Amino acid sequence: MDLFTAMKIGGSGLSLQRTRMNVISSNLANAETTRTPEGGPYRKKSVVATASPVENGSFGNKLGESLKEVKVVGIEDDKTPPRLVYDPSHPDSDDRGYVAMPNVNVIEEMVDMINASRAYEANATSINTIKTMAQRALEIGAR
Repeated sequence: MDLFTAMKIGGSGLSLQRTRMNVISSNLANAETTRTPEGGPYRKKSVVATASPVENGSFGNKLGESLKEVKVVGIEDDKTPPRLVYDPSHPDSDDRGYVAMPNVNVIEEMVDMINASRAYEANATSINTIKTMAQRALEIGAR
């Protein structure tokens, strides 16, 4: 694999993890939002990604087809129904005193945030390793 293809793959991973962290941050920020412009409580959002062959790879078909980069396809709302919490004093409570709360589990979101952060760090480390390899290759050629 050439250096530019490796950088492209690492960069696509960085982009995916950045998008995941942004979506998770939005979920955490809206964990208690009971009113949205669409109506009803906030719905948890999830990133949908896919792996696709790296374009303009410099290797033959066999190796070129096995090299993949990730791409964000979209962001979807979670279909899980909202949690019902009994709080008759809440302004958004129904006739029975229940409030529809967002389907966001703060603990799960924090675990996902740590996961995305670690994956981002791993991709950044791989890109730095590629840069170091390129520098060392240039140093060898200069001697």
